[in-house]
Amino acid sequence: MTKATKLLTALPPPQRQHLMTLAREVSFPEDTRVFEAGGRADRFWVIRSGSVSLDQQVTTHQWVTVASLSAGDLLGWSWLFPPYRWDFGAEAFSPVRAYEFEAQPVLKLCEEDPALGLSLVRIVAEILAHRLEMTRGKLMEQYAIKRRGAF
Repeated sequence: MTKATKLLTALPPPQRQHLMTLAREVSFPEDTRVFEAGGRADRFWVIRSGSVSLDQQVTTHQWVTVASLSAGDLLGWSWLFPPYRWDFGAEAFSPVRAYEFEAQPVLKLCEEDPALGLSLVRIVAEILAHRLEMTRGKLMEQYAIKRRGAF
């Protein structure tokens, strides 16, 4: 399995400093819904402390946690890809402190600084590949458990 990539530490220092000019410190109390699947994706966060669960609704009354994120992790990538809607929901599993970035100023900064834009897209792609691999493993585990229970 690939190692998780941390957005801010993966960016070269000058690009990180440039991006951080757009950061705003925020916090979420435990059990706060940060966003819902299908909602408008117009920002992202880098978690400073605490943990966030990414979830997917599978039935009317059932959600499945597909990932748990913690310090250094990127929360949200749907702001980067049309149709700019969240693919998952997110909930603070504990009190969370994070850096928040609004999508439009970040996208404008990436147009003005193409090297930053390319670095950011590559790092987000690495993060997505890792999360896809993790999600695939969780689905395989769930499938194996259900198959064993069927006998």
